[in-house]
Amino acid sequence: MTRPLSPQTIAIVKATVPALAVHGSTITRVMYGRLFKDEHIRALFNHSNQGEGGAQVHALAAAILGYAQNIDNLGALAPTVERIAHKHIGYHILPEHYPFVATALLGAIKEVLGEAASDEVLNAWGEAYWFLADILKAREAVIRSKIEAVTGGWNGWRAFKVAEKRRESEIITSFILRPTDGRPVLRHRPGQYLTFRLGAAGEPAMKRNYSISCAPNDDHYRISVKREANGQGGSRYLHDTIQLGDILEVTPPAGDFFLGDTLQRPVVLLSGGVGLTPMVSMVETIAAAHPGLEAHYVHGTMSSATHAMDAHVRSLARAHGGISVSTFYSEPAPHDALGQSHDVSGMITMDWLKANTPLDEADIYLCGPKPFLRAFVSGLSQAGVLSDRIHYEFFGPADELLAA
Repeated sequence: MTRPLSPQTIAIVKATVPALAVHGSTITRVMYGRLFKDEHIRALFNHSNQGEGGAQVHALAAAILGYAQNIDNLGALAPTVERIAHKHIGYHILPEHYPFVATALLGAIKEVLGEAASDEVLNAWGEAYWFLADILKAREAVIRSKIEAVTGGWNGWRAFKVAEKRRESEIITSFILRPTDGRPVLRHRPGQYLTFRLGAAGEPAMKRNYSISCAPNDDHYRISVKREANGQGGSRYLHDTIQLGDILEVTPPAGDFFLGDTLQRPVVLLSGGVGLTPMVSMVETIAAAHPGLEAHYVHGTMSSATHAMDAHVRSLARAHGGISVSTFYSEPAPHDALGQSHDVSGMITMDWLKANTPLDEADIYLCGPKPFLRAFVSGLSQAGVLSDRIHYEFFGPADELLAA
């Protein structure tokens, strides 16, 4: 059992809040620089998130600041701890990796804060780091043990063969993945993601998360990936290099964003762009396992050229009878026809959602790019939707979104 933090440590850490508010991003940038000098630690990370304007740097700075501000009220950090634990499962981060982070973090605090980082401050932050690390390690051990205990579960990297590669739109392709060992796969929770180790032999591996886009089953996973022309290479590698029969290394399904097991309220699924991938998993699950549920799926994309899996989703909705589908095209192509290819021309708005979906009583699941999520997470909150009914997933660190 983790020993409680001492009152002196709590007081010292809280006293560093003003310094962290000013210098937090510099500290985390220096920390990553120190950490990545070790190649085997560097290989654990998704380096696309180290770019993007320093998104991961700012996300970690915000998390450290939040920890310092709430160190005497750790219950407020429970959602963040759960999200981090699932990311660690995906990237196969193990207890033996934590000391490297401790050394890099404390060294960065000392380097950036200089004389203000006294031995007293460094000792307090060392104690605070290991207190949180022990909480994370314990939670990760529980998650891993549950995964390994169920049919199809595994720990670490597992080999999957690309059994099918299907173009869904001009920019999105689906990959059907089956394990090479012939054993069942773990039934994921609709909304969760897989983590991949990608790259040609002899090249540095790329770590990437992709949402599972099919309903839970014992046989295979499906991911549906947008080719990012200006991305860091993971999606282009899948689209341009990976062919039928190729092998991909995958860790077990992870993520704290998923459709509930017991659905007692109406459900609104809201996605933008390739954020449809976990929503398709949810629609398939609702169609198969929740015949009496009222569900509304609202999706926004540019045009029919970028719209993936529409016919599949609408066929599921018709068969179920209680699922409504509404699609918004922000830039309809000349051949797109309102009422045929899409339902509304323009962007999804809060006013439309208020008028056409049961926001006052539904559980709302959202996925999409940062601007989309930032707008609707805050918009739903301002509309009076309780936070425990707003569930979201998006791509990249949750810095600005969590702040909102």
